[in-house]
Amino acid sequence: MTQADSSPALIQAASTSSRKNIKRLWQLRNRKSRKRCNKSCTQSSGIVDTPRTLQTFKACWHSKKSWRGLNIVMPFLVRITHSCTVLFSLVLASSSMIDLHAKERESSPRRYSDTDNLDFLRLAIDRAKATLNEPRPPRPFQPTLEQLRLSQRLKDENIEQSLRPKPVPPTPLPLMDDAQVDIILKKRGVVSKYAREQVNDTDLSRLQPGQWLNDEIINFYGALLLGRSDEFKENPPKQKVNGSQVLNIYYFSTFFWPKLKEGYEKGRLAKWTKKVDIFSKDVILIPVNHSNAHWTSAAINFRKKRIESYDSMGTRRDGVFKALRAYLDAEHRNKKKTPFDFTGWVDHSIDEPQQENGYDCGVFTCQFLQGLSRGDDAIRFTQRDMPALRRRMIWEIAHAKLRDDP
Repeated sequence: MTQADSSPALIQAASTSSRKNIKRLWQLRNRKSRKRCNKSCTQSSGIVDTPRTLQTFKACWHSKKSWRGLNIVMPFLVRITHSCTVLFSLVLASSSMIDLHAKERESSPRRYSDTDNLDFLRLAIDRAKATLNEPRPPRPFQPTLEQLRLSQRLKDENIEQSLRPKPVPPTPLPLMDDAQVDIILKKRGVVSKYAREQVNDTDLSRLQPGQWLNDEIINFYGALLLGRSDEFKENPPKQKVNGSQVLNIYYFSTFFWPKLKEGYEKGRLAKWTKKVDIFSKDVILIPVNHSNAHWTSAAINFRKKRIESYDSMGTRRDGVFKALRAYLDAEHRNKKKTPFDFTGWVDHSIDEPQQENGYDCGVFTCQFLQGLSRGDDAIRFTQRDMPALRRRMIWEIAHAKLRDDP
């Protein structure tokens, strides 16, 4: 069957309501403007007879090989779309649907009102205005270069101190040795002798609580420190004493400081080291008496290149540093014939520990010298250790021997 024969047959199969539209499309098939064709389809009114229209659409779809078939298919698509739109409008316009929408609006109250929105906006604006009247926030902290260096130095010191072994505090005497102290204090006359030093019962009684130490007690204790150093130098021990190393020291008696204040030449200090080379020592220990009212300790530390002063009252003794520097230079000129080189040397003092009374300064001085002779990096005692340290010194002086326990 040719396309010309099939076209009247398709038109005959269409419904009565759609036949006029198809005829009009057939008359416009040879025109170039498809716009007029689409417009003519959309101008038609009424609802499509859907079953017959679909049948016609199916028949036309098989003839889509020609433009004539395509021109026939397009109007039916438009008609179907238009019919669906009309049906959907009728459903929505029904009385039952209108009642349902009304009931839904009545049953669900509005969540927010215009008044609530205005109150919210007004509150937000008031808060924003209030922030404008508040003071400006502080500027972020920006440390200076010096503050950064100080902070870094403190961190390094804390790390070094944490890595350094903690000092062991002095231990009290065992019960048997502590009982001997009471027996020693009952002795009369000369109680002990060592090297050129000796003490009697009157001197030893100054180690009881609340007593001020004299030259005899301090010089006797210094002689014990010097003797231990000489003994260890000749016979080095296999193990350290109290976890510390006994240094090669030299001890100046309490009478050295008054001579040093007179001057190197006037005090004839060259004779004090006639048989000793102090520059070969590790540390030089010097007890210092200030106006016969206070004991402190000083040291010339060749190992660490420091002039050291230890005052249990926490007072910095600049006069001690100046006098010992002058002595070092004069002694070096006298023995080595050249000025002393102070390159890298510093003055060193500490603030702790501090005594809490007016009579324990001598015990503090002896314990400072004890720690220096062992090369301790930290102080092991405090004010609360003074009673136990006094009884310990009584035992050591009476036996002319320093104890090995800490």
